[in-house]
Amino acid sequence: MPSKSDDESCCNTSEILIDYTQHWNKAYTNAETEKLGWYENDPSESIALIEACNLAKNANIFIPGAGATTLVDELLNRGYNNLIANDISESALSSLRSRVQESTSIEYVIDDLTNPIKLDTLKEIDLWIDRAVLHFFIKEEAKNTYFNLLRKLVKSGGFAILAQFNLEGAKNCSGLDVYNYNAEMLQERLGNDFKLLNTFDYSYTMPSGGIRPYVYTLFQRK
Repeated sequence: MPSKSDDESCCNTSEILIDYTQHWNKAYTNAETEKLGWYENDPSESIALIEACNLAKNANIFIPGAGATTLVDELLNRGYNNLIANDISESALSSLRSRVQESTSIEYVIDDLTNPIKLDTLKEIDLWIDRAVLHFFIKEEAKNTYFNLLRKLVKSGGFAILAQFNLEGAKNCSGLDVYNYNAEMLQERLGNDFKLLNTFDYSYTMPSGGIRPYVYTLFQRK
């Protein structure tokens, strides 16, 4: 999903019971997509890593927390025709569906990455692309569920792109606490079955002009 917004006024949200479905539905219905803090008009960094994977155009590409990401538009423009867009927010995926005009190349899955039901039944995928979803999972149980799902779905020889707030990045976002990462921490979570192929830091400029430091990583399953 595209990275969330620049609201850093929250207190310790990790200790508060949060309805995440309501939270993200509200975020997508209360503002125009182009004005949301996580809106990315040019997902060049993700595209560069995707192209480095040399995937077939019919490869199974999974985008967890897709929201209304413009990455989908870019992938469709480049001929990729087997995309799975997931989000916990029905409003987010409705916005995406409307923009790409009901493309038959996209499967939409409304489900929770930390309590997967529909996602648990997906077939193996060639590429998992997460821009700024994982860092919202604070609790250890949620992180474990996320990585267990990733390991279940990514096939042997498949790839995972993880782009999260880095250690110098924001500590909360869209009114929620986040968990910051570097490449070594992501490698440890994925385990020895995944090899780090590329990593770099990137500073994303939000529509408001604020800066968000990220770490981008590309892994391949052995």
